[in-house]
Amino acid sequence: MDISKFRGTGVAIVTPFKTDGSVDFNALKNIVNFQIDNGVNFIVALGTTGEPATLNDDEKQAVIDFIIEVNKKRVPIVVGCGGNNTAELIKYTNQIEQNEGVDAILSVAPYYNKPNQTGIFEHFKALAKSTKLPIILYNVPGRTASNINEETTLKLANQFDNIIGIKEASGNFSQMMQIVKNRPDNFLILSGDDATALPLISLGFDGVISVISNAYPKEFTEMIKLSLQGDFNKAKSIHYSLLDIINTMFEEGNPTGVKAYMKHLNLIEDNLRLPLVSVSEELNSKIKILADNLK
Repeated sequence: MDISKFRGTGVAIVTPFKTDGSVDFNALKNIVNFQIDNGVNFIVALGTTGEPATLNDDEKQAVIDFIIEVNKKRVPIVVGCGGNNTAELIKYTNQIEQNEGVDAILSVAPYYNKPNQTGIFEHFKALAKSTKLPIILYNVPGRTASNINEETTLKLANQFDNIIGIKEASGNFSQMMQIVKNRPDNFLILSGDDATALPLISLGFDGVISVISNAYPKEFTEMIKLSLQGDFNKAKSIHYSLLDIINTMFEEGNPTGVKAYMKHLNLIEDNLRLPLVSVSEELNSKIKILADNLK
């Protein structure tokens, strides 16, 4: 299986909403083209940044279908496909698998239930055996309250050919370095954090699934490209030009921050679905200044 197409910059694309709360498909079309035109390597639909928790099943399917249609097979498409009910997740994954144009799924660790490592392993084992789609694991303990540790990650990577990588957002550098050190061939490790993507690539990561790329795809993709080429001096310059933007983007949560930036860049309207709300006036003022300075 060729996994190189998932190397580099993936963007966890936002789902834009109109003022009435409905999905803004015209804005979504523009965002998809904006990402591709500016060099991203692949698109992730319905990741956390896409607010799938507040989309119903019909809306999720409509978003997937629309992104596939607009993409026209220009870049690979990964669909967020996770859950804490293994049986229901398998059903949903089987539905996703019917969509021609979906190249892989991104599956977050089971959340809320807080399974132990055996439970996490068995969850992903069942998922891997149920689908032919490539699976990228997603480890983000800050959201799930369950960490996929290095032993479990490596066990899954070694036992299942269709588990092709992991998006690592644990923040645990020791754990992440053990995965890099001991991973099998043909297993990708992607950063789940924009601010640490450059240093993680220096340690052996293969790229990132990014939030900031929604607003700044050209700059961020160039930074990742330079990092993967080993040109860290040039990459570092871009990294520091974006660092304050990244920090403010996550100051009051995601995708609240990135949607505020995209509003100031005239890419979307700044609308979210409850329980998420727009950033505070204070933060919005800081975001406007930073956005204006980078134009």
